[in-house]
Amino acid sequence: MEATIRLKRDLAYTGTILKIYRDTVVANGIEEVYDYIHHDGAAAVLPVTKDGKILMVRQYRNALNRFTLEIPAGKVDAPDEPRIECAYRELEEETGFRTEKLEYLMTINTTVAFCDEAIDVFLAKDLIPSKQNLDADESIDVEEWEVKDLLELIYTGKMTDGKTVAAIMAFAQKEGIR
Repeated sequence: MEATIRLKRDLAYTGTILKIYRDTVVANGIEEVYDYIHHDGAAAVLPVTKDGKILMVRQYRNALNRFTLEIPAGKVDAPDEPRIECAYRELEEETGFRTEKLEYLMTINTTVAFCDEAIDVFLAKDLIPSKQNLDADESIDVEEWEVKDLLELIYTGKMTDGKTVAAIMAFAQKEGIR
């Protein structure tokens, strides 16, 4: 395999959560231009109730122009914010529950072909009722789901959010749920 070298990176656009770059790269002796999207990162939480159900959030996603069923998640407030702090915050803001202890589950890169977004996923048990504190532009419904029913949504193609699918599959494997 020949070396791949980035010759230059030019900032093309700065948005509210993304920076889009145009990279000039030499790969296999051929100069190419690639789009590259930078994202500061995010955290997600798989909240498990005392009776083993998963708290899910239903919210509108503009990119898909529909409502989706997901685990709670959000972007870091600053590039250097520890992801676990982001996870604690997002759990409480989106679900109205908090926990004293989060357990690291995994890190996923959402779209490796053109974006560096990484999401740390945590497991939350021993949930403590608190208060939902949504951002002004958020409208989120919280729902309790059985793991087996979430797996069915995944297997039938009705649940497609990558972080949610990965978290549920990892949790089900860890807990021996089929």
